Amino acid sequence: MLAWLIALPILAAVSTGIAIQLRQRPRRALRVVKALNLLLLAAAGVLVALAAWAPPVAAASAAAAGPSYGSGALIGAAIAVAGSSIGAGIAVAYTGSAALAAISERPEMFGRAMVLVGLAEGIAIYGLVVAIILIGKV
Repeated sequence: MLAWLIALPILAAVSTGIAIQLRQRPRRALRVVKALNLLLLAAAGVLVALAAWAPPVAAASAAAAGPSYGSGALIGAAIAVAGSSIGAGIAVAYTGSAALAAISERPEMFGRAMVLVGLAEGIAIYGLVVAIILIGKV
């Protein structure tokens, strides 16, 4: 938590400086952003390599306790909710705009159009149901 309290003002200052540089000298500022992105990518690669080669710390105690699927189920639930919500948002965007266009031409189409938009929103509910089932298995 302390690292975030230290890093947050630094990140805000860097992003403000980059925004100012983008207004004054856009070409040079984009080179700086590219260099910072490459530096962060290299640092992430080093962290991944260190994590891959580090010896397992609590492997013996975890093996004795038996398998635990709690974190996997929670990650699966998060993926189910996120994916279904994104899909529902895309579906509602298309069906909603088409429904508004149809209603503007023929107002009696309101009921049918809202049913189609509701079906698109049902995708998110299905993801939520899957997440509840997965969390119940933990």
